[in-house]
Amino acid sequence: MSTPTPRPSYAAVLRVPHARRTFAAALFGRLSYGTVSLALMLSLTRSTGSYAVAGTVMAVFGATGVLVSPYRAALVDRHGLRRALIPMALLYGGLLCALAELCRHPGVPAAVLAGAAALAGACTPPLGSTMRAVWAEMLPDRQLLQRAYSLDGVAEELLFVSGPLLVGAVVTVAPPAAGVVLSAFLVVTGTLAFASSPAAALLRPTGSEKSEGPVPGRGGTGQGRALLQPVVVAACVGVSVSAVDLLVVAYAGERGLGDGAVAWVLAALSVGSAVGGLVNGAVTWSSPTRARLPFFAAGLGLCLAVAGLAPGLGTLIPAVMCAGLFVAPALTTAYLVADESAAPGFRVRAGTWCNTAVNAGMSGGAAAVGLLVERLPLPACFAVSGAVAVAAALVPGRRRRGAAGRPGNVSRRPSRSRRRRRSPSGANGRP
Repeated sequence: MSTPTPRPSYAAVLRVPHARRTFAAALFGRLSYGTVSLALMLSLTRSTGSYAVAGTVMAVFGATGVLVSPYRAALVDRHGLRRALIPMALLYGGLLCALAELCRHPGVPAAVLAGAAALAGACTPPLGSTMRAVWAEMLPDRQLLQRAYSLDGVAEELLFVSGPLLVGAVVTVAPPAAGVVLSAFLVVTGTLAFASSPAAALLRPTGSEKSEGPVPGRGGTGQGRALLQPVVVAACVGVSVSAVDLLVVAYAGERGLGDGAVAWVLAALSVGSAVGGLVNGAVTWSSPTRARLPFFAAGLGLCLAVAGLAPGLGTLIPAVMCAGLFVAPALTTAYLVADESAAPGFRVRAGTWCNTAVNAGMSGGAAAVGLLVERLPLPACFAVSGAVAVAAALVPGRRRRGAAGRPGNVSRRPSRSRRRRRSPSGANGRP
């Protein structure tokens, strides 16, 4: 009589061998992403005395990080976690320390600061997408992987809340540049611990083998078409979420509410996202991931449209919290669909394309909503922001050709050809 499979749960995920150590190390390194933006902005503002220069340098830092991210992910896929991530982290940490030193000397030309920031952003190690790829290797059962991705997403949400609080504590006893150095320490230490975990060896390099296309939409046996749905949904969720920040500020200003009201509403969005992520991971879904993804995107959009009709703070907070309930599930499901669509040797890049889409959507959404607020009533702005997410729900989902064996909630077993490809030999050996 066979032993019954334990019921998938968050505890079961963390009981997998090496899961806790690997996840904790990756989170320690990813905390840097929650601290670096505020620490670097404060350092640049104090050094240059100009918000315009500080904002420009930060924009350059973010832009190079987003634009180069697929290529950094390709290095991890091709050369393995250890050979790619460790040099990236050391270089990134060194450049952050160089930026901190430059900020200690007022009068440094803005072009020098922007150049150093561009180099640092280009070297940012893709810890998030790599950790999700390691999760997928550790957990062949799709239900456990769903819970792992949900846990990962909620933890990342908390990192971006706790990171600025940590910087706030640091700058009360040290200059802001110390926060930049702290960010470098976090990412280097976390990456070294992550790469030294036995689970890191599960992510085998592809070496010189060709993957099925480097980017979505670029040929290659349907790889791009299969990634279209999760990438578009991730981008549109980014647009909608970034719009909330500015729309809530405008809402508070229009009604004479203080900054504290803005903080409460944005906190409600984060709380809703965390709760939604945990519930999504705990539910055993009967529908496939590609069918759930449009539902989450549409739910976010409709709740945002309703939030624009809120007559006061007492109704806006619960409405925004309801919208937050769909944020983490939408992103988690997008990552799951991307993983299901990933060809061998493309897993880190597939997750990175979703992550890049979120960041690009957040940047573009903030700029677009800034223009809309000056031209349309606030309820209409909320409706437009929600309509972006609803539109993403209309994008058809297509499986990658040959991926029929990896549907939503069934256990995934590597094909015979994939097992042969992963045998330790030549370029495909353990990193």
